Amino acid sequence: MTSDTTQTEPVTAETEKDTEQLRELIARTRIVLWDFDGPICRLFAGHKAERVAIDLVDWLEGRGLHGLLTQDERQSLDPHVVLRAVDRRHPGSDLVAELEERLTQEELRATSSAMPTAYADPLIRTWTAVGSRLAIATNNSPRVVRAYLNSRGLLSCFSPHIYGRTQNLHQLKPDPHCLNRGLSAMGAAPSSALMIGDTPTDLAAANSAEVPFLGYARNARKEKLLREAGATCVVESLRSVLALVRAQA
Repeated sequence: MTSDTTQTEPVTAETEKDTEQLRELIARTRIVLWDFDGPICRLFAGHKAERVAIDLVDWLEGRGLHGLLTQDERQSLDPHVVLRAVDRRHPGSDLVAELEERLTQEELRATSSAMPTAYADPLIRTWTAVGSRLAIATNNSPRVVRAYLNSRGLLSCFSPHIYGRTQNLHQLKPDPHCLNRGLSAMGAAPSSALMIGDTPTDLAAANSAEVPFLGYARNARKEKLLREAGATCVVESLRSVLALVRAQA
């Protein structure tokens, strides 16, 4: 894992502008709502999401349910696409519950080979130490989030504020339900919070909840998607966030 040692680097005028925007975001943040898979870790770094999606499709087809998915859904290689597609056609059914549990078990297996996002652990601990309150707002199972955070010694930084996938799959992001649950439980105004996410659905949920958004993009493709969706503040590393939180402390 990359060291969390911070260094001063020369910056361009554009970078200075971005840094000032980030500084202002952090200065008014009292509540941090984290997406899980991406900003905190790469959950499927070793246990590939594509393989999980294929296995879910095969499981459905083995039960004669091939027709539940369109060709695009079968080829999406995203397990959440498969799960939501079945839920749209059979909402609240035993089939959806069983499929969701199968996905949860695959996510739990993935935690053992998940790759921590560089600087995420020290950033979480630092933000907690300076008095900010943290919550998880994710489309992953809360059982998976707890298992991973516990393995990193980070569970106390978030518990009990872990809001993840429930049986009501229509409430997954981009619906703001998990963000609103966190804000309500903490008695926090949206303007006092900051959502850290890495997908356009995270941004859409933050916008719907009226929560300021910080994009995390580990590569150029991720940044392009976030920028095109309307994200105005995006970082390629959490190191800059950690440095600013330490400085403001």
